[in-house]
Amino acid sequence: MTDARERTDDNDGRHERPPRKSTQGSTDRSTDRSTDRSTDGRTRMKGARAASLAARQLQELTGKDAESIVGMERTQDGWRIEIEALELRRIPETTDVLACYAVEVDEDGDLVSCRRVRRYVRGSAEED
Repeated sequence: MTDARERTDDNDGRHERPPRKSTQGSTDRSTDRSTDRSTDGRTRMKGARAASLAARQLQELTGKDAESIVGMERTQDGWRIEIEALELRRIPETTDVLACYAVEVDEDGDLVSCRRVRRYVRGSAEED
């Protein structure tokens, strides 16, 4: 008698592995790393998840592809994310027009506000 993990296929001799148990649909929050609990017991979204949701919603709203997350800050009601997006593709790429958007999402990841803060050419030097 062979163990189920070591079963071989008679056709090519490869080992078969039993299927993994699916965790999809599980409501166990102990393995969900996209949120955490605040001191007052409320569920709070983590920054990486907020940034991902903000970038996706910016793309849906404007049709512009997010290039990068350039800043983020937790607010009392959620997150403020600064996203660099491609406004206009040009050749060569160093002349592409980029924009920086300030996007706010609430603790559920829903869009609260979105505004373009500035627009610039990719190859331009930034002054602080």
